[in-house]
Amino acid sequence: MAKVIPSRAQVVVVGGGIVGASVAYHLTELGWTDVVLLERHTLTSGTTWHAAGLVGRLRATHNMTRLAAYTADLYDRLENEMGHPTGFRPVGSVSLADNPGRMEELVRGAGMARSFGVEVEVVDVDRLVERWPLMDPTGVLGGIWIPGDAQASPVETTMALAAVARERGATVIEGISVERILTQNGRAVGVETDQGPIESEYVVTCAGMWSHELGRQAGVNIPLHACEHFYLVTEPIPDLPTGLPTLRDTDNCIYVKEDAGRLLVGAFEPVAKPFGAGGPPTDRPFMQLDEDWDHLAPVYERACQRVPVLGEIGIRLFFNGPEAFTPDDRYLLGETPDLANHFVATGFNSVGIQSAGGAGKVLADWMVNGHPPMDLWDVDIRRMQGFQTNRRYLHDRSVEALGLLYAMHWPFRQVETARGVRRSPFHDRLADLGACHGEAGGWERPNWFAPAGVKPVYEYSYGRQNWFDHSAAEHRACREGVAMFDQSSLAKLLVQGPEAATVLNRISSADIDVEPGTSVYTTWLNERGGIEADLTVNRLDDERFLVVTAFSTQVRDADWISRNTQDGARLTVSDVTSGYSVLGIFGPESRSVLSPLTDADLGNESFPFGTIQEIDLAYARVTAVRRTYMGELGWELYIPTEFSLGVFDQVWETGQPIGLVPAGMHAMNSLRMEKAYRHWGDDIADEDTPLEAGLSWGVDWDKPGGFIGREALLAQRDEGLTRRLVQFRLDDPEPLLYHDEPILRDGVLVGRTTSGMYGHTVGAALGMGYVSHERGTPRDEVIAANFELDVNGTRVSATASYRPFYDPGSERIRT
Repeated sequence: MAKVIPSRAQVVVVGGGIVGASVAYHLTELGWTDVVLLERHTLTSGTTWHAAGLVGRLRATHNMTRLAAYTADLYDRLENEMGHPTGFRPVGSVSLADNPGRMEELVRGAGMARSFGVEVEVVDVDRLVERWPLMDPTGVLGGIWIPGDAQASPVETTMALAAVARERGATVIEGISVERILTQNGRAVGVETDQGPIESEYVVTCAGMWSHELGRQAGVNIPLHACEHFYLVTEPIPDLPTGLPTLRDTDNCIYVKEDAGRLLVGAFEPVAKPFGAGGPPTDRPFMQLDEDWDHLAPVYERACQRVPVLGEIGIRLFFNGPEAFTPDDRYLLGETPDLANHFVATGFNSVGIQSAGGAGKVLADWMVNGHPPMDLWDVDIRRMQGFQTNRRYLHDRSVEALGLLYAMHWPFRQVETARGVRRSPFHDRLADLGACHGEAGGWERPNWFAPAGVKPVYEYSYGRQNWFDHSAAEHRACREGVAMFDQSSLAKLLVQGPEAATVLNRISSADIDVEPGTSVYTTWLNERGGIEADLTVNRLDDERFLVVTAFSTQVRDADWISRNTQDGARLTVSDVTSGYSVLGIFGPESRSVLSPLTDADLGNESFPFGTIQEIDLAYARVTAVRRTYMGELGWELYIPTEFSLGVFDQVWETGQPIGLVPAGMHAMNSLRMEKAYRHWGDDIADEDTPLEAGLSWGVDWDKPGGFIGREALLAQRDEGLTRRLVQFRLDDPEPLLYHDEPILRDGVLVGRTTSGMYGHTVGAALGMGYVSHERGTPRDEVIAANFELDVNGTRVSATASYRPFYDPGSERIRT
């Protein structure tokens, strides 16, 4: 029987799981009531119905933790204030460690949690047993207790969200299938269903594992793949304690929760089973997959050792259901760059229940207000690259993605699946020189180089890893001699046309309407003054600019130009990343390496810092940019791809008598930390302003035409700041910093580090982080105090500075 469907709506939400219901709930809360929520079968019949219902408050980053905390509070309010049952029970959770590495991970995580405002306690084995008396503590070193963690009923919670959305005016229709997203002139304009079309201003895809195919049909990149996910439910256990916390034994790949007098045991096994490589079936609501004891047996055997009662009681249910996983285990949120007015909230990697409330809220805020309400880069769909829609890539990566949720989150850990996707022309040459390549955005990038007799393989730990000394040698070579970096992963956008200068100057906080041959560092700001990007704009001639940014923001930054270019503007944007490799030659001896290969004058007067020239180099014509992320004299060489190996071989041969060494990304990171160069996505993002980040020197306040965000910056400058980015050097040379270590000023928590690395020249670990203070506090007084950083549960005194700890006057880069 045909459904009665509206012919149009303001918003169509595709997918009636807990995420789709949350989006509808929050849109109606903000006053958008012309919302239609469509579900192919019945609400929750996709993945939600078989979720375990864990509601944790702690996530890997500050803003993700804020969203998880909001989710828990929302489910509590729905149950206890709004009269809609959710099964919300704040039972808490315990996580245990049976090796020193895991224990350090938990302790460091506890410090991070406290800086996020999450109540957490590091506990010994006796306290763990007290909290969870059914476990065998053999081999356990300790763990953490998070009292605010909870459990909820996924089905009841979804129904509660949908019911409130209906009460506010939303329409929820079950039994209707969305066959495709309708598009017109690069915008979503509705959906085609099996009962006819629905026109709309916005479409939101919350279709879980079916999102990839739905997006692909509309030319939208939604990279995710389903995996089989297993859990077991026991027979009733006599005298099972009620209100038992959730137990996470991640070293044994399991979680255990009390479930109506039984135990539910879930698994995140290291090698997962992909599902639905050709697209998951659409005609199977409440899908259950076949049992696979052979696959699960190793994990369940360890579970029985940790929880002996599991070996004594029968199993009532062996459940196997599919869930969607993304290539980096973070969900996908926001407006798609491929299609305007099309938003996504999907790919939740088994954390959909604890994420749905917060994800629905911020997506609704984003749609209603036209921008995200907070820094959401962790989950912004614009972090994904076009190649990641490749089905084989997604299948092969999903084998690892599920297990990484419970694997050790070692510093610098590298993925092992779906490797070798993007290689620079120099890849094989560098591999022959001992490169240990890491993966980032599909790129194979040399992270460090192993000397002769050493295998280029990671040995992970929280201490000095096996590459530490080798990277230190690369670092010193750049500071004292000369080093070569493969920077080909830099994204390169060619912006050209009669109005290119006007458009880019409006977007940029610095003045980029400069003489041809000039390279300008600038930030791109939003209307609130937050930093949407930091990059270089290189003027090639009157109408051509080369915008150079990080690989990670390749899609985002191109999208930002598009969003801030008026229709009909006379310019084009071309992604020329693949057309050029980039070889970086840096160090006080860099001129000695390059000069024999060119007739160009590389002297400081002829080729000063911040300029660009097209020069002959070996047998090629290359664009040489005198700029640095390492804090030393040097050039980035932009080489047409087909000339790259010839230039590399000549540079390497000429550089050998001078001591040229290859250097990797770890050395680049330690070098940039000594110079306090910011990294977008860590030290700066769209909630941070140049004033707070110490980048106001790059703002041209009075340039003609102004720039996006100017008014917000002027207001902040007049009102005064409440936080500033500060550099820290640990006074003890032994501990290491990574990120999110709590910052204490005179014993009071005032922030957390945003990045950290060992500075081999200054001889200590370095970090950056925002220090909160009273509005109007004089700049110098903010750091006129005793600072400590919490490193693995120990307070370590630190020296604070606004200026870099190395070459604070930047004299070396200008010589």
